[in-house]
Order: sequence, then C-alpha cells, then structure tokens
Amino acid sequence: MRIAPPDSAVSEILPSIAAFLKAPRMLIGAETVAASSGATFAVFNPATGAELAQVPAGTADDVDRAVKAAQAAFEGPWSRLLPVQRQGLMLKLADLIEQNGEELAQLETLNQGKSILLSRLIEVQSSAEYIRYMAGWSTKIQGATLDVSIPIPPGMSYQAFTRKEPVGVVAAITPWNFPLNMAVWKIAPALAAGCTVVLKPAEETPLTAMRLAQLVLEAGIPEGVVNVITGMGHEAGAALVAHPGIAKITFTGSTETGKMIGIQAMKDMKRVTLELGGKAPMVMFDDMDLDLLGAAAGIGTFFNTGQTCCAGVRIYAQKGIYEKALEVIAGVTRNLAIGPGLDPANQINPVVSARHQAHVKACIARGLEDGAKPVINATAPATGFYVAPELFTDVRQDMALMQDEVFGPVVTMTPFSDPDEAVRLANDTRYGLGASLWTRDLNKVMRYVPKIQAGTVWVNSHNIPDQNMPFGGVKQSGIGREHGAGALDNYLETKSVCIAYR
Repeated sequence: MRIAPPDSAVSEILPSIAAFLKAPRMLIGAETVAASSGATFAVFNPATGAELAQVPAGTADDVDRAVKAAQAAFEGPWSRLLPVQRQGLMLKLADLIEQNGEELAQLETLNQGKSILLSRLIEVQSSAEYIRYMAGWSTKIQGATLDVSIPIPPGMSYQAFTRKEPVGVVAAITPWNFPLNMAVWKIAPALAAGCTVVLKPAEETPLTAMRLAQLVLEAGIPEGVVNVITGMGHEAGAALVAHPGIAKITFTGSTETGKMIGIQAMKDMKRVTLELGGKAPMVMFDDMDLDLLGAAAGIGTFFNTGQTCCAGVRIYAQKGIYEKALEVIAGVTRNLAIGPGLDPANQINPVVSARHQAHVKACIARGLEDGAKPVINATAPATGFYVAPELFTDVRQDMALMQDEVFGPVVTMTPFSDPDEAVRLANDTRYGLGASLWTRDLNKVMRYVPKIQAGTVWVNSHNIPDQNMPFGGVKQSGIGREHGAGALDNYLETKSVCIAYR
C-alpha cells in the first residue's frame, strides 16, 4: 500500500503489520531466521508502553553467519554485476519502499513513537529518494590518470592511474531516532560502491529494518548482499564490530558508544565513519526576521520530539530581541499538542523507551537542582513514554543542561550582547554537529560562519539536511561525512596502478 496523505490520521493499523509482528525475523543470506540460541527480546509501543513483538536476540554466532554470507556475496554474484545493474536493483528497492510505504510508516510510528507525518515523509519518502540518489552514483565511480616522474631504469616509461574499489563487508549500526532512514543512509552508498552489508539496528527499534530486509530480497538484490542482525549492542553489536571479516564500520549513535567502536576499529585498522552526538546552538541576532521564530522552535528544536542529533537546543538571542523571542518560543512550546504519533495533529510524541524517558526526566530534574528556571511547566500523559516539552532560562554555561546531550523536548534560552561572545558561547561544547545563525545581515553571515565549530551551519533555518549536502560533525560529534558524492568514498579504497613499458 502506498503512503497515505502525510497529514492523515491512522484509525486502524494495516492487517499486514499484525501478521508481521507475530514473528519478525533476522535476515542472513537468503533466509529469514530466528537467533541460533532461540532467545528473543521485547520491543514496545512508546505511546502505550505495551509490548509490540518478540525479536530475535542475535549472538556472536549469528553475526559470524551473517558476515560470512556477506563475504560470499561480495566475492561472488555482487562483484560480478555491472554498475548499471547495481543501480537498477537499487532503484527497484526504492520503488518497493514506496509501494509498501504506508505499512513501513505505520510500523515505524508503532515502534519508535514518532509522528506518522514524519514516518511517511522522512522514514519512507526521503529514504526512497535517498536510495535513488545514491543509485545514480553506482555508474559514476572514477579513478584518475597520473603523470609520474620515475627516472629509472633508463629507457623505461611509466603509465599510472588509480582505481576505486569497494572496501568489502560493511558493518552498519544504526540509532533509534530515525530507524529506517538511518538504515538507508548506510546501506545505499555501500551498495552503490559495490560493498555488502551486515546491518545491526538499535535494539529499541529494529522492526522497519527487518521489513526492509524482506524488500531487499524482493527487489532481486542477491542473497547475502544485505543481512540484518537484531540483538543487544553489547552482544551482537560488539561481535559485529570486532569480527575480522568486517572491513568498514559505519555507526550513528551516542558519542560514548562511538568512542568504544572507534577504539575497536583502530585495533584492527578497520575503516570507520562515526556520526555522533550534538548540542546544537542557535544564535539569533537582533536583526533577524522574527517571523521565523515559530519555525525555529517547531522544526529546529522540537522536531521528532527533540530526538534529533542536530536539534537546536541552546538558543542564544541578542538582548534587543530576547524578550520577544522568549515570548514567541514559549508560546509555541505551550501550544505543542502532546499525544500518540498515529495522529499527526500531535506535535510532541512519546520518546522511544522507558529508559530514555527516565534519562530526559533526570536531565530536567538536574537542571532544576542547578537553578535553571522552567518557563512551561506542562504535564504529559501518564500512560506511555511521554515527556512534556520544557523551556529553561537562567541557565549557566557550566550547567549539565547546557553541556550534556538530553535528546528530548528540552531547550534553553540565553541572552547575549556582543556577537563575538555569542559565537564563543555557541562553541563552548565538546560537540560540533550542527549550528545556525539567524540574521538579515550578509556581513554577519560571512563573518561568523567560519567561526562556528560545526559540521553544518544553517542560516535562517535549522535542522534541514539534504542528500547532496555532506553531513557529519567535528570535535566529539564524529568522524567523516555522509551524503553527497563524498559519501561513496567512505566505502571505497583507492588503488594505485603503475605500468612500466619500453
């Protein structure tokens, strides 16, 4: 079933979802399987707290089988396909995602809790578009010819060139905030480059990855090219990262986990891309367009209930507009409807899990203990994993609320006088994923964009990615970039070839 109108509510879950939830399975090679141990774990509906399904708890043995299947596919049928054939199979997969779009969207909202609007537009539609974008790069991988200056032996000439070759088997480990979309961010460029993949989704939200695995086979992509292992991070995830058959690791998630993965990768000299945490600042100058304040809060801050690594959770507003900005953003925050994601009228949905709910609430409690002033004081539904949105003022730069990632509907607002001081405060964090400047003055834009320490700086907007725009972080927000032509380089090795002739 194709995607329903994005803003339409779901009155009844599709029958195909109920059938899928009875026995979701991992994908190893061409087989949908249970864990070798027979063990399972529960996944939940964040809107109600009720169990959705029992999912296989993969172990190191399952990981080993999946990696071997990926190796066999890499060395066998996948490597023999022409680039245009890889492209065609990826385009077929994109079509199947759209054709099954409403099922995927409803499944995502049930498992992750997010608005069905976001599930339809981002998890499904954007994912299909991303696969199409990356499929096009399959036929555009290029090396280069090189002029070399090798003088020996006398009378010998040389021709040199480079080849771009797939790195091999990729371990893709994805987070729970955008489960299907993040899986596609990893799988699509890897397949375009000619790699094979073992995907390990977050244990909280594995369901759309498991359904995607079925569509991969339906698209005709050879068995073993994409494998999906579900399980706990400390078991299945750790075994995947440490497996000697893995050539490349791509991970999106917390900085703490990313550091552990990076250490393990370096032990084996595996290639690694890490997209990690963020604490994004919004710097609002007193000449900004105040009509943009609503979008700044709605999209920049509370998008996906604040469970976005680039969420603009530290707002610095110049004193000339601070009171007005506070009034508008507080008004927006108070008026955000709280409720289940299956009704798109609800703008604040449950957070992903009981554990994460406890974390966000603990961050709010810590802020109160440290003396931050809450502006909203709203209440959230008692059933499900809800946290009411909150806006804090009187927040010092050294408070945990200002320095630590909350990853929920919590934002701080701080006034500033001097623009240079605002930029210093914006950079006063160990993170550097995203940031934004809000001004009508082009001179300010050109002066301060180079001074902001972030992988992406938006101007008069925030939290708006694009498939052609490189995405990643500086400092402890990660290593490497996703999206754009450069994303393929994450999955390619450069081989130099030097030919001697007389």
